[in-house]
Amino acid sequence: MEKKIIIYTDGACSGNPGKGGWGTLLMYGQATKEISGYDPATTNNRMELLAAIRGLEALKESCRVELYSDSAYLVNAINEGWLNRWVKNGWKTAAKKPVENIDLWQDILKLIRLHRVTFHKVKGHSDNPYNNRCDELARMAIKDNA
Repeated sequence: MEKKIIIYTDGACSGNPGKGGWGTLLMYGQATKEISGYDPATTNNRMELLAAIRGLEALKESCRVELYSDSAYLVNAINEGWLNRWVKNGWKTAAKKPVENIDLWQDILKLIRLHRVTFHKVKGHSDNPYNNRCDELARMAIKDNA
């Protein structure tokens, strides 16, 4: 039976582009794991995507995942079908421009084929303690490496 995992993610950037951090919270039953990382020159969108990638990469087997993010860019790309259209269109947007962050979208595509992932949009910087914790982790990663 597949394990059910809950993942919360957030990315942050000091300047955009600038120094970036990401934070991810993984929950399975009563167990919780926090991971985070830093990039010295990046964008907010890249950090949002990387938080999701690192969370999914941390799973050691195929799982059913509920992934929560405050990134409309990430959640809408999946839930509104943008990612599938980009792939069909040879990684071009509806405006025929190259898709930004192709490398990260390709990683996400591989990972969502390994797991059954449902993406949920949460309101950022609000009253969700898990999203707030991910934001703290992302910001700490920037501060600790500044």
